[in-house]
Amino acid sequence: MPLIVVTTSPRVAPGLLSRHAWQVLEDGPVRTGAVDHPLLPYLAEAGVRVEVVTPDPAALVREAQAGTVVWLEADEAMMRSIGYAAVALDDPPVIEVVPGSYDLPGARLLDLVSVMDRLRVNCPWDAEQTHESLAPYLLEEAYEVLETIEEGDHAALREELGDLLLQVAFHARVAHERPDGFDIDDVADAIVSKLVRRHPHVFAETKVDGAEEVSDNWETIKAAERAAKNGGDSGSVVDGVPMGQPALSLAAQLLRRAERVGAPAELPSELPAEGLGARLFELVRQAHAAGLDPEAELRAVARVYRDRVRDRES
Repeated sequence: MPLIVVTTSPRVAPGLLSRHAWQVLEDGPVRTGAVDHPLLPYLAEAGVRVEVVTPDPAALVREAQAGTVVWLEADEAMMRSIGYAAVALDDPPVIEVVPGSYDLPGARLLDLVSVMDRLRVNCPWDAEQTHESLAPYLLEEAYEVLETIEEGDHAALREELGDLLLQVAFHARVAHERPDGFDIDDVADAIVSKLVRRHPHVFAETKVDGAEEVSDNWETIKAAERAAKNGGDSGSVVDGVPMGQPALSLAAQLLRRAERVGAPAELPSELPAEGLGARLFELVRQAHAAGLDPEAELRAVARVYRDRVRDRES
């Protein structure tokens, strides 16, 4: 006779179970060690009797030798104890695991929201942070992600992306406390709406012929969005360029935007051509014309120089 262990995801509504799970629970008998298991009210409503007992793996597997027993939920330690108790018997029962519910993709983000809520309430450091105090960490984590990508360290990329994701969750949690605030769901809703709106070739009937046409459509939609926000005025193509970014990437982004409307790439004549800023801008313009990212090019050279300094010190 089998011992059937029904597992569930805490990130899925407790009343949502697989058909197989409902079948084995209805056939019973059902035991659980969790008096506050979230499934209990739903099982009671469905007429399924669940006996709450003190977990005893040895007694459980002995009972399963005589007939089917269903155990509701088991963590890793409980499963291990059940396995040890079963192999200790001369005639161990079959142990079957029936998933009652599965995590959907993105389900662990719910854990992040829950952890962030607890930190904000119970950790003195987290409780006193503001958008302004967190800003340096946001930049730092973004640069660390960039560094792992440039170095091809894909193992470290997972961790660094997690650190960056924490910053998004943290800012959303701080914002939620303001009277006019928002939460992480609002953040997700905004980007989902934007992605759907700007990809009509995926989510609507628009036809495109290649990535270049996708990019053109994206810019057209962005211009329409700016006009809607500004009462019909689409504004400038350089509106929205973050001026606080590193100067090389700032100049490169301005040049890319200007190119879309046919604006000249040269600096105004009143600027001294021999000034350091103008010479740097000209180098960025040359990089843009060659299809290069000046920020990445300079970082690559800087890494080589860093390694040379280290070699000289060793």
